[in-house]
Amino acid sequence: MQEFKDIWVYLSATPLLHLTLTLMAFISASMLYKKARMNPLLNPVLISVVAIVAILYATQTNYETYFEGAQFVHFLLGPATVALAIPLYRQFNRVRKSALAIMVSLISGAITGSTSAILIAWFLGAQPVSIISLAPKSVTAPVAMGISEQLGGLPSLTAVLVILTGIAGATLGPLILDILRIRDWSARGMAIGTASHGIGTARALQVNELAGAFSGLAMGLNALATAILLPLIWKLLS
Repeated sequence: MQEFKDIWVYLSATPLLHLTLTLMAFISASMLYKKARMNPLLNPVLISVVAIVAILYATQTNYETYFEGAQFVHFLLGPATVALAIPLYRQFNRVRKSALAIMVSLISGAITGSTSAILIAWFLGAQPVSIISLAPKSVTAPVAMGISEQLGGLPSLTAVLVILTGIAGATLGPLILDILRIRDWSARGMAIGTASHGIGTARALQVNELAGAFSGLAMGLNALATAILLPLIWKLLS
């Protein structure tokens, strides 16, 4: 056991270790996901996060050390987000014809997502700082953290809640939409993108390109709408 610890300490000083760990965890989780016929409960993001956290905890590796090696994946988040414009461009005519419906559903979703989070947290007795950290949970992480910080929340707590919301949306969103018998791919994409940002959008793209295009659009516009509306909602309710 001591020899294993010595080897791990040596390898952990190499940035490629944690990059390799991240890629292997996601590849393994994706293989499991495909073998399970894309069961939403085995979302590869969820499985890989759990696996990496378990390894870091077992090896007593702090997050700063891990991020130093895995930051290349973080860098690719920007290009990957921009790449969401490709399916949106392919479905541009469909988006243009649905402009009014998109705006109505987007504004409704942004208000409902923020207001419901605030009211439920308040009803359960949460402190104001926790409530405002929770409110932008359905917005993509960088924007959500900025909103939270400006309103007096904890950006770090917001980041965790955003990730959990995305995983929950990607895992349970399709199931809930099936139960509600919502079959239209554009409507499904709007719902998932508005509620569960990038992680949900990745799931929508795996299922259907039209759903992915609308989900990517909803993710971007919901970030803008929430950044404008949430401060007004918070001022009104607080």
